[in-house]
Amino acid sequence: MYYNQPLSPAPPAPASLYRNNRHIIEVSGEGTVSAAPDRAVIELGAITENTSLRIAQRENAATVTDVINSLLQLNIPKERIQTVAYRIEMQYSYEDGKQIFTGYRVTHLLQITLDQIDRTGLVVDTAVEHGANSVLNIQFSMAHPAAYYHQALSLAVKNAESKAMTIATTLAVTLVKYPDNIQEEARTREPVPYQALHYAATAPTPIQPGQLKITASVRAQYSYV
Repeated sequence: MYYNQPLSPAPPAPASLYRNNRHIIEVSGEGTVSAAPDRAVIELGAITENTSLRIAQRENAATVTDVINSLLQLNIPKERIQTVAYRIEMQYSYEDGKQIFTGYRVTHLLQITLDQIDRTGLVVDTAVEHGANSVLNIQFSMAHPAAYYHQALSLAVKNAESKAMTIATTLAVTLVKYPDNIQEEARTREPVPYQALHYAATAPTPIQPGQLKITASVRAQYSYV
C-alpha cells in the first residue's frame, strides 16, 4: 500500500552562503577633534669641539651641568630631565684630496618634559643662557589623549554611517541600520613638532603651541536590500 508522505522542509541555507550572496557597501570614516596640548618635550644640549678629547669632554660636561642646574632652579623635577644622546665624533677636513684630522666633537643632548607648556620659551632661553648651543626640536602633545581620541572615533563611526546612507539613497536601496563589520584603522600620531630653526633668531623665544588635531579612522561594511 502506498501513502503520500508530506515533503520535509528544505534545510536552511548555510549562513556562509547568505554572507557570500548579500549586497555590501564598504565605506571608510574619519573623525577629527582639536584640543590644546598640555605637554611639551624639548630636546637641547651642548656641542663642544677641541683637538684634545679630554678637554672637549670636560668643557661639555661643565656646560651640560650648568644647563641642568639652571633648569632645576626653574623647579623642573630632576626626573623630567634626562640624557637622550651622548656622542664623541672625530672631525676631519680635506686638503688636496687628503683627509686631515682636526679634532673631536662631543655632543650631549637632554630631553626636558614640561607639563606647564607656557614655560617652554623660558626653558629654552634659560638653557641657551647657560651654554646650550643646540636645540633640536620641541614637540607638543597631550598627557592623556584617550578621551579626545574616543570622541574622534565616535565621529569616525558616524561619518562612515553617513557615507553608507548617502550611497544607499543614491542607489534607491534600503540600508541595514547596523554594520556587519567595522574595523578601527591605525591612528594618526598625535605629537606635533615645532621647528627649532624658526625661533633661533628671536629673543625672548616666542613659542606658540597652537592646537593639536587628534584623528581616528574606521572601515565599515553595511548590508543593503
